[in-house]
Amino acid sequence: MIGSFQLSSFKNTKKYRNFKIPTSDYPITFSTDYLVVAGGGGGGTLSNGGGGGAGGMRCTVTATGGGGSLETALSVVTSTLYTVTVGAGGASNASGADSVFATITSNGGGYGEKSGGYTDGAGNGGSGGGTGYYSTAKGLGTSGQGYDGGTSNALSGAYGSGAGGGAGAVGQNGTTTKGGDGGNGVATSISGSSVTYAGGGGGSADSGTQPLGGTGGGGNGVSNVGTATSGAVNTGGGCGGNRNSTSISGGSGIVILKYPDTRTINVAAGLTATTAAPAGGYKVTTITAGTGNVSWA
Repeated sequence: MIGSFQLSSFKNTKKYRNFKIPTSDYPITFSTDYLVVAGGGGGGTLSNGGGGGAGGMRCTVTATGGGGSLETALSVVTSTLYTVTVGAGGASNASGADSVFATITSNGGGYGEKSGGYTDGAGNGGSGGGTGYYSTAKGLGTSGQGYDGGTSNALSGAYGSGAGGGAGAVGQNGTTTKGGDGGNGVATSISGSSVTYAGGGGGSADSGTQPLGGTGGGGNGVSNVGTATSGAVNTGGGCGGNRNSTSISGGSGIVILKYPDTRTINVAAGLTATTAAPAGGYKVTTITAGTGNVSWA
């Protein structure tokens, strides 16, 4: 009886020694490329307002904003929650909202100054807002995300306002005859094709040709021809400078994640997202609105 019990115990011990936990239960670390673009700044109003700055752009594929070095892909772990926020565009005279992926934050674009009759200046942000007419208080961009806004070159008595900065270039200065054109954005191929994001909003003026928004969703400014326009949705484009209307805004931001196609993403409620699987062994998830968590299996 005792011997039989001992033999059984040894058999069980051997059995448990050979037991293996399924590898699918282990946490797995892998690299994820990202594009994080914040909401664009609103354009200034009241007289000749400045153009809104583009939302900050941080990216690991092709190029990033502000002339900075390409960002490094983020190491993520399966079954771990990561916060994602897509920043909204700023209303007139207001900065855009930040966009976030895990530890990566892009700053909302700075607002355009109301007009030269105000002394608050343009807003700082991912890219800086442009000044109102007869003002040099431009908004400053964030290093590695975007560029400064333009001024009106007040020393020459210019009545054209400055444009918003973009992820790829400073906003143009206004002149005596024209508002500045918005700073251009930056192109990335993270989605599988080249798309340009984060262009600055054009300035405004009483006359001259219409100030144009920068490439990458920047809105046009107003002059004696044309009307001011919002930054494009999901580009982080800055809003065009205006004179009276407060119904236009900067463009909302976007977050794009690129990761191995052996992984499956889980997107929580509160986020609007789509996932594609381009050739090359990767999946691409594009998140266009909301705040929530993502995780991978």
